[in-house]
Amino acid sequence: MKNDKIIPGLVLILIGAVILLHNYGVIPFHWGNLFYLWPIFIVVAGINLIFAHNRSNSATALKIAVIVGGFCLIIFGNFDKKEHFWNKYNNNFNDNSDDDDNDDDNDSLSVTKVEGNSQFNTPFAANTKVARLSISGGGTTYTLSDTTNQLFTANTHEFKGKYEFTHNQKDSVADLNFSMKGRHGISFDFDDNDKDSSKSNSAVFKLNTAPEWDINIKTGATKLDFDLAKFKIRSLSLSGGAADFDVKLGQPLAATNVDVETGMSAVTIRIPANAACHIKSSTGLSSTNFEGFVKQDDGTYETAGFSSAKNKIYIKMSGGMADFKVKRY
Repeated sequence: MKNDKIIPGLVLILIGAVILLHNYGVIPFHWGNLFYLWPIFIVVAGINLIFAHNRSNSATALKIAVIVGGFCLIIFGNFDKKEHFWNKYNNNFNDNSDDDDNDDDNDSLSVTKVEGNSQFNTPFAANTKVARLSISGGGTTYTLSDTTNQLFTANTHEFKGKYEFTHNQKDSVADLNFSMKGRHGISFDFDDNDKDSSKSNSAVFKLNTAPEWDINIKTGATKLDFDLAKFKIRSLSLSGGAADFDVKLGQPLAATNVDVETGMSAVTIRIPANAACHIKSSTGLSSTNFEGFVKQDDGTYETAGFSSAKNKIYIKMSGGMADFKVKRY
């Protein structure tokens, strides 16, 4: 084998090995390491440029050692839990900041304190047929499973961050926007048993079951756990970086559309066992696991009897190096 084929081949082998070992629970991969250790890829690229025309065994051995060493740091390190100087500086700066929120404001914008607990809610208007909920901002754990007689409620905990919420009602359509602003104090390691919940941002949502929902989520490093089985979901869009998305859907409407676009994330979509579902995936180096689906062609999967079903779920998945799962319950 030519030396110029060794390095790209080795990188692909290592990436595949990492994904497989993580999927089977052999190694606990901390996604947050990618945020702190990304300069390793610059070092690897630099070494390969310097020795690009050097075909000697020693140059090849050096390039291999740098790549393997870099992967070992990313895989087995746990640097995302370390307290860095900039985080300490920023936290001290935020501790001395004043809350500029004016309690006398009468508009629909609500901003929480820098630290503490807050609640947001929107009353339910009887003529509401469609509700469009947009959620943005990383560094947060988002949870949704319960219902409310309001249109929307959110109970939040803030740690070095601020939530903002706006709402607007026009005829039978309600537009809701919930976002995290500012720098955030959350660990990028999504191990609930190892994280101090008092030192992170979190939001627990409740929705009304009456309207049809369009939910659009754009986040960075986030953990999201949404049980939407009780709600009428018309569309769901998930977009994130190093995120952990776990979503449970109920029975579909005539058409329930799910669009997932992520970077290095773990995504699990759960659908009812008797629901008709079509999956279109364009997932690059990602791993996929679609239980109970029949492959139609390259990147397309369907449940049995999909074409004749009245109500259907359409899932579109795209990503670079993620872990995609669709499970039937």
